[in-house]
Amino acid sequence: MSEHSEDGVVELSADVVAGQAIYNRFILATYDVGVLGLSCRLLWRCPKRAMLATYDRNVGLRHLELGAGTAYFLDHCRFPDPRPRVTLVDLNPTVLKVAAARISRYRPDVVQANALQPLPVPAGAYDSVGLNFLLHCLPGDWQTKGAVFASAATALRPGGRVFGSTILADGVKTTAPARAFMRLYNSRGIFHNTGDDLAGLRTQLARHFADHSLTVRGCVGLFEARTAPPA
Repeated sequence: MSEHSEDGVVELSADVVAGQAIYNRFILATYDVGVLGLSCRLLWRCPKRAMLATYDRNVGLRHLELGAGTAYFLDHCRFPDPRPRVTLVDLNPTVLKVAAARISRYRPDVVQANALQPLPVPAGAYDSVGLNFLLHCLPGDWQTKGAVFASAATALRPGGRVFGSTILADGVKTTAPARAFMRLYNSRGIFHNTGDDLAGLRTQLARHFADHSLTVRGCVGLFEARTAPPA
């Protein structure tokens, strides 16, 4: 979330800042092994190959990635064309630099923006939008986080696809280590998913998209959805 000062400048809330501040160059350098390798498999019980499969099924020629991360999946997925047009959106400038450098062969556009606010990207311009491991880092309840789905739907062309994954705290089977790490990460402001449940995620997908699918691997919700096709 963000606040506006008297002169109209958007000021980021402490929760928003905390959720992205941890991702410095050192953390990003270890992210693929530490998070996508170890944590996904051992804690969240969702191997990275399951997330990569959602990219391979859904990524389009004109793709918008919200929460750029290390661009691991964009680096490894199968685009429908060898020269996709990729736009990376993230609040953290270091993340944008690292992700853009990794997929420099695609010459991505980079946009520094808060995913909870209306996005400074053209409406109806994208074939796909990726939201991988973003939502559990954003503050607020599902109604607040639903703004991300609204922005994704606005950015998509008719019949476009949004897909991604998020770590859930309720409505899924969690292990004692997973719960312990979630408590730790929430206490430090890295995660904001204490109230994130499977039913709430399903409600937001149904609210913003014409159809969707939602599967669970461990305590991760993997979703794929589509805007209404052209009339």
